[in-house]
Amino acid sequence: MAGTLQADWWSTNLIPCEKSFWNSKKNDLKIYPVTKESVRSRVALLITNIQFKNRGLDRHGADVDERNMQRLLEDLGYEVVKHTNLTGQQMDKAVLDFSKHSKLKDTDSVFVVIMSHGKSGSILGVNWNKTQTAEKEDVFPIDNIYKHLNSANCRALIDKPKIIIIQACRGEEPGNVDLSSVGGSLSSDGASGSHFVHLEKDFGALLSSTPHTKSYRDNVKGSLLIQFFVGIVKTHACEKELDKLFTMIMGCFEGLTQYDEKQMPVKHRWSMTKPFYLFPGI
Repeated sequence: MAGTLQADWWSTNLIPCEKSFWNSKKNDLKIYPVTKESVRSRVALLITNIQFKNRGLDRHGADVDERNMQRLLEDLGYEVVKHTNLTGQQMDKAVLDFSKHSKLKDTDSVFVVIMSHGKSGSILGVNWNKTQTAEKEDVFPIDNIYKHLNSANCRALIDKPKIIIIQACRGEEPGNVDLSSVGGSLSSDGASGSHFVHLEKDFGALLSSTPHTKSYRDNVKGSLLIQFFVGIVKTHACEKELDKLFTMIMGCFEGLTQYDEKQMPVKHRWSMTKPFYLFPGI
């Protein structure tokens, strides 16, 4: 998928929040607490699968995603624990090890970013191939992220935002439906014709696509989700809380009109009880 557009209103650098904004929020008990001390203890996990044993599965452009995400997370104050080209078992160990990181007791939040191929409920390891049986598939179950970081298994993160970003397909289906094939449609001039729209939209983690559908990646610029995530966060994290940032990112896909292929990111297992502000640059 080529030709993705960089929005002309995105900042190329992370915009810091204004001191007056920080002062107005820092003692607000209705938001997740963030202090200058907790920002210095921030830590994130970044896993990117780029090269696979089956070289036909190599994810061209994913190196750009890895570089851009690492830079953004570091600019937000997160120490990045980075892994590249892992099997499913190695991904599981990386998340488990991260759940025991010494900084977790002092951080205000964590990011877990995983980018690879995927299927329903799982992220593919670098040794995956279509001939593997279900029992021996090289995959990492997404549910294990929640299991390793939940209150029972990671007490250091109780009451702290755990932000999960997954760039991976969730199936092989296209994320669009031709309304002319399901009862017909009318174009703006009243003529019957093909009209592609998102298969799922306006329903309401951040996963890169709806269940059973594909996610798209530009071989030069990287995946659409990471392009939009980086641009929106750089520009708006200075004043917007996380839920609104995610909604803005989803809105970028709604307005992406130059492709018949559709992709709609979704918030997944959302259980945050307060707004979370990243407060860049405090």
